Amino acid sequence: MAYKITDACVACGACVEACPVEAITEVDGKYVINPDLCIECGACEGECPVGAPQAE
Repeated sequence: MAYKITDACVACGACVEACPVEAITEVDGKYVINPDLCIECGACEGECPVGAPQAE
């Protein structure tokens, strides 16, 4: 299952840098993961300081 960014997100952008397929974008001050592009690698989860990205 693709990852999703929870409300715990502090919009630091660490996940964007970590994503190897550029599936994460900023929308209205929040980051979102495009489930069609996500390869479920978990790189974003490992870089997030607050654990916002979670597997659905």
